Amino acid sequence: MPSVALRRAVRETVSGLPREFWWLWTSTLVNRLGAFVATFMALYLTLDRGYSASYAGLVASLHGLGGVVSALGGGVMADRLGRRPTMLLAQGSTAGAVALLGFVRDPVAIAGVAFLVGMASNASRPAVQAMMADIVRPRDRVRAFSLNYWAINLGFAVSSMGAGFIAEVSYRAGFLIEAGMTAVCAVLVFAKVPESRPERAAKGAGTKGGGAVSLWTVVRDGRYMAVVGLSFLVALVFQQGSVGLPVAMGQAGFSPADYGTAIAVNGVLIVVLQIPVTRVIEHRDPRSLLVVSSLLAGYGFGLTAFAGSVGVFALTVCVWTLAEIVNAPTQTGLVVRLSPVHGRGRYQGMYSLSWSAAALIAPLMSGVVIDRFGARWLWGVCAVVGTAAAFGYGVLMRRLPEERTPEERVSQERTPATKDAAGAEAEARA
Repeated sequence: MPSVALRRAVRETVSGLPREFWWLWTSTLVNRLGAFVATFMALYLTLDRGYSASYAGLVASLHGLGGVVSALGGGVMADRLGRRPTMLLAQGSTAGAVALLGFVRDPVAIAGVAFLVGMASNASRPAVQAMMADIVRPRDRVRAFSLNYWAINLGFAVSSMGAGFIAEVSYRAGFLIEAGMTAVCAVLVFAKVPESRPERAAKGAGTKGGGAVSLWTVVRDGRYMAVVGLSFLVALVFQQGSVGLPVAMGQAGFSPADYGTAIAVNGVLIVVLQIPVTRVIEHRDPRSLLVVSSLLAGYGFGLTAFAGSVGVFALTVCVWTLAEIVNAPTQTGLVVRLSPVHGRGRYQGMYSLSWSAAALIAPLMSGVVIDRFGARWLWGVCAVVGTAAAFGYGVLMRRLPEERTPEERVSQERTPATKDAAGAEAEARA
């Protein structure tokens, strides 16, 4: 009986999604299975190349800065060139840059190529998210985004374990394997994923339907920019799992293995719980989900101030990981819901920028707070930031517009003549 229920749950989770989505999902999984640079860049520079920790930090910052630069550029390209060409260009560039990174030796060259890797690898994200919004029905989008997020984490979990063994043999082999996997991802997109960019409506149509959308249009969209700002706050909190937590645990006398044990809970829970939790939240009010997830994130990290053992640290990781599982697909679905059809790339690019900026600022924030005030203050700040984000979502989403398919919008639009006829018919019945 349990096996029957499990099969039914799996079938309901994966059914109803178009074939193009699954090819896109497969390319995402392949891409993350080959991830190597993000995991072992610091070890490669310090242990293999013999550079200082400060230089490794500079390279990591330049890698993040590249992602900030390309977030908006990738979004503009997705709208102008199309989703598919943008992904192919970004993935091809990433493969070449990652392979080159394995051969350069000059410190200035390494820093420059790391910047290019960060820029190229992040450029495809707005196009991927926009394509998913194009090809998946509105009622299935949260489920689709959740499945994609699950693939990202599953691939990263597997690649992180495999990268450790590869690094013991050859760091260069790791770079070449990632380049090869990224190239395979590009081949999958080229062979199996068609272009999905919607055709533009006639000139003069409204922005929400088919009119021109520029980055200035996005910036002037006050409600959407408020969502981007709240996303930035939540991202600052989540980033502490990889920047603030290891430093705080190290200062408290815990070993790198202890941190590895605690943070491994994050990946395991996402792989195990992402799909079943999505089945629970899929059709629930996004306002409540984002408020609750922001509070769980803030106070999950806030509870870290009271952790005194690896087990308690792992428990706090469980709390904010649950927030991550709920927040990721819900937030992405909200971004699509507030984006005009022909501006999805730019809107997704601005959303991606919020996470890239958080990845750039979070290390600086955690370092300053821990050095000047101590780790407990950092966790207190996380609780405050999470509470502020929850309050912001609660206020901002009081009158969230109902999401409809293009066909539903057309069917609900009535011409003046139709309205007059309906009025006359009502008067006749009266």
